[in-house]
Amino acid sequence: MRTIEQHAQALADGRTTSRVLVEDCLARIADPSGEGARAFIKVHAEAAIAMADAMDALRRVGREPSRYAGIPVSLKDLFDVAGEATLAGSRVLAGAQPAAAHAPAVQRMLAAGFVPVGRTNMTEFAFSGLGINPHYGTPRAPWDRVAGRIPGGSSSGTAVSVADGMAVAGLATDTGGSCRIPAAFCGVVGYKPTARRVPVAGVLPLAPSLDSVGALAPSVACCATIDAVLAGETPAPLQPASLNGMRLAVPSNVVLDGVDGSVSSAFERALALLSGGGARIMRLRMAAFDAVAAVNAKGGFAAAEAYGWHRALLFEKGTGYDPRIRMRIERGAGITAAEYLELVAARQRLTAALDASTREFDALVMPTVPIVPPRIAELDDEREYNRINLLILRNTALGNFFDRCSISLPCHRSGEPPVGLMLVGETMGDARLFQVAAAVEAALAASR
Repeated sequence: MRTIEQHAQALADGRTTSRVLVEDCLARIADPSGEGARAFIKVHAEAAIAMADAMDALRRVGREPSRYAGIPVSLKDLFDVAGEATLAGSRVLAGAQPAAAHAPAVQRMLAAGFVPVGRTNMTEFAFSGLGINPHYGTPRAPWDRVAGRIPGGSSSGTAVSVADGMAVAGLATDTGGSCRIPAAFCGVVGYKPTARRVPVAGVLPLAPSLDSVGALAPSVACCATIDAVLAGETPAPLQPASLNGMRLAVPSNVVLDGVDGSVSSAFERALALLSGGGARIMRLRMAAFDAVAAVNAKGGFAAAEAYGWHRALLFEKGTGYDPRIRMRIERGAGITAAEYLELVAARQRLTAALDASTREFDALVMPTVPIVPPRIAELDDEREYNRINLLILRNTALGNFFDRCSISLPCHRSGEPPVGLMLVGETMGDARLFQVAAAVEAALAASR
């Protein structure tokens, strides 16, 4: 995978063109031996080539809209694109009215000149961390493709599109880990911003209290660039923080429970590397983490708010849903108004407690996901599907519940199963988290 900056420099130097980049991505998508047919729900081949030609023409006369004009990206199938129905990985919205306008996040990417090559597959309505989709197929994670491993969700197709070079980067969403889980399983970087920084208008909601718009890409700097565009800021070169003296907290409770051998080995090796580079690593209990499972026992914000959006559609077309997704949404019917208000109050109370306990640290560090990607076939069993789904979402969902920015970056070595290392920053501490993550990324890369 080449980074956004590498592509931008090649375009600026005249060593490539947007058309070449886009045609290469489209060829990879169309390759019958690849994952394109499962990673994408819709391919915008004609429009992408036309836009690439337009960006090349603008660049020839020095009028390109940004340094990144002409770089191909993928769009998760949750974002409104003018003139198209937003399907959200489902079949039940096939007859929906086309969007009247682009989602602001899409419009900002287009304004910078990024070229969307298509809409990527996802867990139906984004309500699972596994990435399994019975309607459009399940794209396989890059690791152990013969066995058929889950890509992680819900942004499954986005992660696979980036890992397989079908797009340079991808626009996605994260409600409980949907950028970071597939990033960990597919060996790329996934970023979840502080939710309020990027508009979610024009994005089909799962749980508005938790939804955020993020990116999957080859590097931390790539994610920082896209995040700046999405937030309406001007991208700037990312300056890594100094690893020497960096204060990193490793929670000793909840997030390390049930960690398998591959994840534990890669994670502990990464911590040793960071410590050897001068980082101060402290292991301590985060009391607020212990309360989250009980607070969300009835389904939490995701079930309550998803049910509110889906209630009428379930009544009309419920048999068309993936039964496992429908079951998760319908849990929200049992949450009363009083219980929802209690949930809001508990979130505020626990967030204040966690904020007070983490202020002295540059970031929290934990495995993104406690296990490596299981085989798709293993999850046909409904009980196993639900068990693995809860386990996979456990660590990442903490970032959404506590309204934190968070990033996952690969920490495994070549030939090993994919493992993500997750850094969690403070609310609205996105700029600092990118600096910390860039330093961590460099330390990990030097050891490979």
